[in-house]
Amino acid sequence: MRVCVFCASSRGIDQRYADVAREVGAQLARRGIGLVYGGAKVGLMGLCADAALAAGGEVIGVIPEGLETREVAHRGLTALHVVGSMHERKQKMHDLSDGFLTLPGGFGTMDELFETLTWGLLGIHHKPIVLLDAAGYYRHLVAFMNEQLRSGLLQPAHHALLSVTDSVETALDQLAG
Repeated sequence: MRVCVFCASSRGIDQRYADVAREVGAQLARRGIGLVYGGAKVGLMGLCADAALAAGGEVIGVIPEGLETREVAHRGLTALHVVGSMHERKQKMHDLSDGFLTLPGGFGTMDELFETLTWGLLGIHHKPIVLLDAAGYYRHLVAFMNEQLRSGLLQPAHHALLSVTDSVETALDQLAG
């Protein structure tokens, strides 16, 4: 089994996000679950990958050529796939993964999460999608999605595509099914 982790290419200013990224990487490896991610050596991405590698886990990165050539690519992975575009990156990560976990991140992370949710809504995949609300980072996004549901702009079945938890253990349990 492999889980795709979406998260920031920066560390942010809250140490709790870095701690969660490390915990996710280590726990994936301890459970024998491979990590698929954006292939960078920096930010929360790099911390998660390094923790998985240190715990003996399989780590597969997928990075677009433009980012690889800027020397952000992690060269110590189990495998690194270099692709032509961000769209190809998302498709490759999807193809390599059995489920998706979103940690704190910015626009790129949101893009990955929402495209994965949209693909689920359209029936392109039926893989679990979990949002790890580390330290309340996603509380406003969750409230917004609940408002979408209340307003009738998001159907209950589509709202149910996303599981939300603040626990790494629970997130990984949900992904493992």
